[in-house]
Amino acid sequence: MNSKELTKKAETLRKNLISLIFHGGTGHTGGDLSVLNLLTVLYNHTLNVDPKNPKMADRDRFVLSKGHCAEALYTVLCDKGFIDQKELDAYGTCGAHLGGHPDNSIPGVEINTGALGHGLCVGVGMALGAKMDKKAWKTYVVMGDGEQAEGSIYEAAMAANKYHLDNLVAFIDRNGLQISGSTEDVMPLESIHDRWTAFGWDVKTINGDSVEDIMNALDNIDFNNHKPHLFISRSTKGLGVGFMENVAKWHHGVPSTAQYEEALKDIDNRINAL
Repeated sequence: MNSKELTKKAETLRKNLISLIFHGGTGHTGGDLSVLNLLTVLYNHTLNVDPKNPKMADRDRFVLSKGHCAEALYTVLCDKGFIDQKELDAYGTCGAHLGGHPDNSIPGVEINTGALGHGLCVGVGMALGAKMDKKAWKTYVVMGDGEQAEGSIYEAAMAANKYHLDNLVAFIDRNGLQISGSTEDVMPLESIHDRWTAFGWDVKTINGDSVEDIMNALDNIDFNNHKPHLFISRSTKGLGVGFMENVAKWHHGVPSTAQYEEALKDIDNRINAL
């Protein structure tokens, strides 16, 4: 797919995501929306994965460290064919297979996540294992920016540098907001670029709201530079739904019927314009 086709797919998935949260009655809506473009590009442009063979030996590994944004991942996995639409439709009901955080009983999910600070540690282990076994597959990890307050992340960052894990690609979904407000008010992160560079990582900043920018960044990774890779993905919390954008209260929340209809109308207008 080219960037225009992927942008249209991301908008279609945005519509599906809002419907999932509305009908399921639960969701971390703002962060789901800010990370959806990235997940769309990863699964439709970059990752070597196969829904018909989710455990194939040479698959790329993906870890959603910010596991509370499971609804975005479920939406993408369903679109790729890992999850049946019936399971998606059951989300939020008693006994449903899909929970509020991903777990590895779900096809396409490598590991249970949601305990923040955990995903990068596991990703380092995966990438190191691939190095030791001389395998070509890559590991990709998506973290939140509020998650950067977890000390375990920096232990993992040091280990990735020590073992020259250039087969590891991490992202920080830098939307600037967490459950209790601005990240810079709760626990200042800047300069996040300088911090990760000091840990020995290959660090770049990208526009996480731009499908084209994400594609270009992923296409130009140097997997032979002996450094782990970090993309600071500057994104908008609640992206694509006007009344949710950059509003901290939408970290978690379900739209009313009127809000749901307004959101779908806005998204449909963008889809029709593409």
